[in-house]
Amino acid sequence: MQKNAQEDTAGKSFDITQLMILVVSVIAGLLAFWLTARYISSKMDEVEELKRAIYADAEQIPVVVAYRDLPAGTVLRSEDLARKSVFRGAVTENTVLPEYVDMVLGKALRYMIRSREPLLWNYIDMPYQPGRGLAPRISPGLRALSISVSSPSSVSGLVQPSDRVDVLGTFTFPSKTRPGEIETLTLTMLQDVTILATGQQMARTHGVHEVRTRGSGYNTVTLEITPREAEMLVFSQTMRGDLTLTLRNPDDMGFERDLPKINFEHIEQHLEDLNLYRQRAIRHKDEE
Repeated sequence: MQKNAQEDTAGKSFDITQLMILVVSVIAGLLAFWLTARYISSKMDEVEELKRAIYADAEQIPVVVAYRDLPAGTVLRSEDLARKSVFRGAVTENTVLPEYVDMVLGKALRYMIRSREPLLWNYIDMPYQPGRGLAPRISPGLRALSISVSSPSSVSGLVQPSDRVDVLGTFTFPSKTRPGEIETLTLTMLQDVTILATGQQMARTHGVHEVRTRGSGYNTVTLEITPREAEMLVFSQTMRGDLTLTLRNPDDMGFERDLPKINFEHIEQHLEDLNLYRQRAIRHKDEE
């Protein structure tokens, strides 16, 4: 009897052990499945992001191509040229687009071009055109200056060549009124400034037409400013000031006078006034 009881106890202990092993195995399997699913999901997200980046340049647009092999010296006629759709990513500022084909007719080729090969501006023997390159675009008496920007500080990277912006500066320096403390201050430095370029991207000009070419991300913008303004901005960046752009409506020529220098105390004192102004002068302006 005692031996049978011992065998029953051992059998039950063995069954519990097996059950625990089974439960642990199931939990481990579920955990491994969950981790694998998360890993696969993250990889799928990476693939989708890569696909989006590839397809961003996969849109096809028409360009001007040679209808047949054209030797150097050929004077271009309409029957020498054709249209062909290519991926947007293959189109550069040097590619001739169909809307500008009239500008190349009657001009001679500098280089041989094969049939169906895209026509490039530097293939064509044309006189110097103002507007090609940055320097001719700068108004007399002004200067071009590039400043560093991030995507948030350039309106999520939506600022484009020929846009007009205001330039705000944020600086951190020892407080004049509180010795030993650091103060942060934001102020509007320049208003109604023209953007000449974003990164390496400029507004391309042919004749009287200005075309904004699609660009990728950028971390600099080039401003058209006076020499004195250039000194101020260079000094601001040397002092590690953060410069931010605010985008203007192209028809807005207004100039705000007596804009305050903003610190935390100013926000505390004037936040209610700012909101009241917004409600009365902006939100409900049309109701008056």
